Amino acid sequence: MLRSLRTTKPSTAFRCLYSTAPEKPSIKLVAELRKRTEVSIVKAREALSASGNDVDAALEWLQKDLIASGAKKAEKVGGRATNEGLVSVSVLSDYTASGLQRGLRAAMIELNCETDFVGRNELFGQLAADIAHTAAIISEPSGASPLLTIQPEYLAEAPLISQSNPTAPPAGTVASAIRDTIAKVGENITLRRALAVAAQPPTGPSQALRLANYVHGTIHRPTEGRIGTLALLGLRHPSPEGFSSEFIAKIEALERALGRQIVGFDTKAIESASLEDQTALYNQPFITIAGELNGQSVKDVLNQWSVQEGLVSTAEEQGAVKVLNFAKWAVGEPLS
Repeated sequence: MLRSLRTTKPSTAFRCLYSTAPEKPSIKLVAELRKRTEVSIVKAREALSASGNDVDAALEWLQKDLIASGAKKAEKVGGRATNEGLVSVSVLSDYTASGLQRGLRAAMIELNCETDFVGRNELFGQLAADIAHTAAIISEPSGASPLLTIQPEYLAEAPLISQSNPTAPPAGTVASAIRDTIAKVGENITLRRALAVAAQPPTGPSQALRLANYVHGTIHRPTEGRIGTLALLGLRHPSPEGFSSEFIAKIEALERALGRQIVGFDTKAIESASLEDQTALYNQPFITIAGELNGQSVKDVLNQWSVQEGLVSTAEEQGAVKVLNFAKWAVGEPLS
């Protein structure tokens, strides 16, 4: 005879197997972890569950996971074209003057991604700003031209220095930061090119180097956009002690106008043998400067401005303000 089947309760030992299951992460812990890392809710829960709801342990888990997933993602998307992105400029010191003993330090980089959507992402923008900041800090005067080309491979191995928190110890290199961002945004990212401006104060008592910069098509910061320029200016000034605050305000306004002029025109050179060649900066009508000098050629404006500010006595004494060199970049343009 068959015995009747009975429903029995699980034994105490059996029940204990289930009582040790990890506690589900609380909303508070998930929120705290996301605030410190900006990871997704799903990833935050996964990290806390794997770490017994210990936030510090979850942070370590996330870092290891980011390295692993970043390497896999970078390998997967490495062959994809990167034609979008940002030009980012960082200026640490924008002039030299022998009386003030200030060095000239700045950099410009182009960081590329696959889509305009990621190019407008705040995470991508911060990465571009940090890389430009790093390039400006690590560059040293070479003794030749103050404009220095930096090989992307060299910059990639440098410790990344945060633009927003420069005193914080580097968490990794430029290359590892790019890899980590690839894991977060899911697109290929490449550092296309970089340059720096680095110079010590000149030896002459009345000589100075100035730096003009401008970025067009900005998104999150005024220092990054679709087109950017760094221009090196030479300046003779009568005071060996440096500049007055009033003069600094005037020269900075002139520099901003020059940066906008270079970006706004198809500027390819400073001067040209042909006065009709408006790819040469000095031949262009200076339309970005305010006041009575607006519309005159850039060369004439620089000479007349020098007379107005007392740097020279007549406009025939050329050379008080000179554009010595410049670089102008646009995202995705062909490289010469």
